[in-house]
Amino acid sequence: MLIANSTMRALNDIAERERDVLAEFAPDATPERTANPLSAAPPSGAYFVTSDDRGRRLFTRDGAFAIQDGTLVDPAGRAVLGYADDSAALSPLRVDPVDAALGFASGARIEADGSISYARRTIDPRTGRRELQRETLGLLALARFAPGTKLQPIDAQSAAAPPGIAPHFGKPGDGNFSTLTPFARAGSGVDIDLGLQRLQEAYLALDAIRSAGQAQRSVEKTAMDLLK
Repeated sequence: MLIANSTMRALNDIAERERDVLAEFAPDATPERTANPLSAAPPSGAYFVTSDDRGRRLFTRDGAFAIQDGTLVDPAGRAVLGYADDSAALSPLRVDPVDAALGFASGARIEADGSISYARRTIDPRTGRRELQRETLGLLALARFAPGTKLQPIDAQSAAAPPGIAPHFGKPGDGNFSTLTPFARAGSGVDIDLGLQRLQEAYLALDAIRSAGQAQRSVEKTAMDLLK
């Protein structure tokens, strides 16, 4: 039974690795629709830009974002980079600190042009009337690499640029990049070379299990022959 269970697990692992590799051939398939207003799919061939705790820039197609402690973050909790205004440098996108501290920021959403806005709820001190204003954090940054560039996988969603390779940065709908698809999520796919390597490892694991099974059967046969 031990061999049979191990074989089944190995076959399941092979099937999963095969799905990973096949998914790489459709990296720009129709994005999955979502109800998250802070989720968006990038245009074909483009990546969102994030930053890890070491300040390293990473790239992902997974745009299922959220706001944590006033900062726009990706599913792994990394800061998402963009432009606070047209003249600003690439940096993390954050809610105004005063609005965040007072709890005025809510209802954040991403538009097709890459702008992220939130609803600022205020009270007029003279009339006491509640008002709702839309405030903008900034614009999401997009990145694109030269055809044939192989990014270095960091995890299932993010990758780093190869040494010495600089991406082209821009904004959704700026003439160099198409607009985003709001309320959608596109997976980052799996690096094809890494996927094939893992598939090969899964097959080798299955071969090892088969060899162990054959050795066990050979020992059992020898033992039975000695008992005759």
